Amino acid sequence: MDQPKFSRVLLKLSGETLAGEKDFGIKPEAISTFSLEIAEVVRTGLELVLVIGGGNIFRGMAASAKGMDRAQGDYIGMLATVMNALAVQDALEKLDVHTRVMSAITMREVAEPYIRRRALRHLEKGRVVICAAGTGNPYFTTDTAAALRAAELRTKAILKATKVDGIYDKDPAKFKDARLFKRLTYIDVLSKRLKVMDSTAISLAMDNNLPIVVFNLFEPGNIKKVVTGQDVGTLVTGGE
Repeated sequence: MDQPKFSRVLLKLSGETLAGEKDFGIKPEAISTFSLEIAEVVRTGLELVLVIGGGNIFRGMAASAKGMDRAQGDYIGMLATVMNALAVQDALEKLDVHTRVMSAITMREVAEPYIRRRALRHLEKGRVVICAAGTGNPYFTTDTAAALRAAELRTKAILKATKVDGIYDKDPAKFKDARLFKRLTYIDVLSKRLKVMDSTAISLAMDNNLPIVVFNLFEPGNIKKVVTGQDVGTLVTGGE
């Protein structure tokens, strides 16, 4: 395959991508499919950080809306991301891709504690670093965790994998006339209140000049196309 456009990227996977066409749980077949693509791009020498959500198992904000304490719900959601991280690790290791799960909440029996310098060393050695448990703090989404880790680990871009082709002006699952944006600025996303990532994540990416590419994970070959710089999905930049 073509050589990657970026030397190091962060791939943000929503929890829903692990559920496949289902609304809940982990579907091994779905994980195996995108893991094959991840393995292919990693073998080109691309250094890869993964951040995985937990919405396929538990959503802290949804539970909070139904009466659960928000912080407690967020901690449960963080634990859900650890389960997802372990599932993805298993799939990648079966493809001979060396990985390390690093958790922002200490649980040494299943994951290393997240230590920035150690994570950088893993990347330099060609290992995929799977960051779990968000930021380790309630009230922060895994999108914000992705932007934070991308800045900390000096990645060149944030790739946000979703179930749709990019950023739309409204929900394409509900509105047939939804319009796909190909290029946006960070300010566009914030001012139009486009629900692709929360405002904290977008602001953090903007402050660190990290381009964001939002693309459809379920379109075969899209991971390869994105990392080699092909025109896929929606690109969010400072607009320069």
